[in-house]
Amino acid sequence: MEFELQHYIERFERKFAELESELSDAKVFEQPQKFQDLSKEYSRLKEIVTNGRAYLKAAKDLRENRELLGIEPPDSELGLMVKEEVNQLEQEVAKLEMAVRRGLVPPDPTDSRNTIVEIRAGAGGSESALFVADLYRMFSRYAESKGWRVETIDSSQSDLGGFREVVMGISGQDVYRRLKYESGVHRVQRVPATEAQGRIHTSTATVAVLPEAQEVDIQIKTEELEITVCRASGPGGQGVNTTDSAVQILHKPTGLIVRCADGRSQQKNKAQAMMVLRSRLLEARVAEENARYAAQRKAQVGTGERNERIRTYNFPQNRVTDHRIELTLYNLPSFIDGDLDPVIEPLMNFDLEQRLATVKL
Repeated sequence: MEFELQHYIERFERKFAELESELSDAKVFEQPQKFQDLSKEYSRLKEIVTNGRAYLKAAKDLRENRELLGIEPPDSELGLMVKEEVNQLEQEVAKLEMAVRRGLVPPDPTDSRNTIVEIRAGAGGSESALFVADLYRMFSRYAESKGWRVETIDSSQSDLGGFREVVMGISGQDVYRRLKYESGVHRVQRVPATEAQGRIHTSTATVAVLPEAQEVDIQIKTEELEITVCRASGPGGQGVNTTDSAVQILHKPTGLIVRCADGRSQQKNKAQAMMVLRSRLLEARVAEENARYAAQRKAQVGTGERNERIRTYNFPQNRVTDHRIELTLYNLPSFIDGDLDPVIEPLMNFDLEQRLATVKL
């Protein structure tokens, strides 16, 4: 594996040197979009090359220490020191190897985009609505741990607590890259607070994770829209309830309806509603394209369809199970509190393994 990766690392070093030379040309600044694209690629290649050089050095150190371990008596002071060094280097090499291999896969242009997360109650009535509130808090806490910014775009509270629906915008670095695996049906198994017999109920909620669409992705004509405004309802203070701030947009060609009412400003609600509409239209277009090439998508993690059960949260057993990679963890309280990386990281690695099997350089 080391010599195979060395070949790729050397190729990335040559590409990096060529790109560095191209960016040093003053003419590139005359083309802002080209300069921006080249700068992004430069940053990506710089990270790959840095990780690659560190990997080759750590792999070389590991080889040398293993050779020394074969010479020194294992119980000697030096032998024990070398053994400890080998253990540390093995972990470092494995970590750097994965970082280099990630660089072999062409980046998804949507990975760096801000993201819209839509959470809706499914089967289970009021318990499902409470589960939506739990997921909303879970994603908010996870975003907070990553330094991302969260903004509630729209929400609909249920009569007995929780939410029938929540739409949230999350902005920051690599938001979609990490959250895209959350699309699908989330299932919860627990004893509801209203259950007198102590029986375990099963409820579901659907999560849709959409990369924020840009105007260049989806062109929407004014005549295709029917925009209405009305007074916002629900909690939010007197200012919300006495002004026509809520905005609803109907996209006539598709019948899609988007509503935004959480902000006090009608203009802000309209802008956010348009952002959500573009993202939903982009999702629909990507889904159509993916359907045409379904055979090429078998290697991906799940299908991303909203009717796919991806994860189960079992409270009596303190268990969270991701069904796509058959991963079970017994740390449900910390997971539901926003510690998602123990599942997201394996999902990313599994996806990487499958994509690497088809990549050609």
